[in-house]
Amino acid sequence: MKGFDFDFLTITVTDVMDILFVAFLIYYTYNLIKNTMAVNLLLGMLIIIVLWFVVDALNMRLLSAIINKFMSVGIIALIVIFQPEIRRFLLLIGKNTFLQKNRAWWGYLFGSRDIERDNLVRIKPIIDACKSMKKSRTGALIVFVKFYDDQLFANSCEMIESKISKRLLESIFQKYSPLHDGAVVIAENKIKSASCILPLTDNDKLPPQFGLRHRAGIGISETTDAVAVIVSEETGEIAYAKQGRVRMNVSFGELEKLLNKDF
Repeated sequence: MKGFDFDFLTITVTDVMDILFVAFLIYYTYNLIKNTMAVNLLLGMLIIIVLWFVVDALNMRLLSAIINKFMSVGIIALIVIFQPEIRRFLLLIGKNTFLQKNRAWWGYLFGSRDIERDNLVRIKPIIDACKSMKKSRTGALIVFVKFYDDQLFANSCEMIESKISKRLLESIFQKYSPLHDGAVVIAENKIKSASCILPLTDNDKLPPQFGLRHRAGIGISETTDAVAVIVSEETGEIAYAKQGRVRMNVSFGELEKLLNKDF
């Protein structure tokens, strides 16, 4: 393709597109790993790479051989170490694709509008339960997922498979319930499981008043496409976690709009 020809450099349209794509990847990678332990892991790997060039230049054969063995499995090591970030990156791309952004049109074509309308109806008992738990200052963590991952949830949860009910949610999070210590997972218009143990966030910039519920809600939203509604036991305030970010002091009107938008 034709481009700009300077005395020392020729820049084509393809080169510009290449630079823009690389900038896009760097930006998304930065958003995924900022304020997480992945930053320290990445820094450690950069130090090893610099050390590799230094020992190779100094002809330190023994240390160079050891680092060469480590670098030979570098791609596999990257996949293992950054597995949560890679998963989040793929989810982020999937949620921003043309098909996802225009799912309403696909719903009209393939008859899924009835399902979406049913989703809106099922949100009301969740809002009512949150109102009741806020009034009684009952701590709660409710996670919403579009696709239930058996491998992620089933091993650490009690399976429920029940219709969404205000009284059932209140009963689960009641202080003396055996299921209250953990998260409720909602998917496919059902309460799929309760008492779920979720991964905590690695974000070290969170306010000190955030307890395990908030950290678990943020953590699951970092590693999956889930959103989490957290009711604080201390203040009764409601928080909404999505993509590793948390929105505090959410009103019930805002909560309904957010759930309708995301689900």
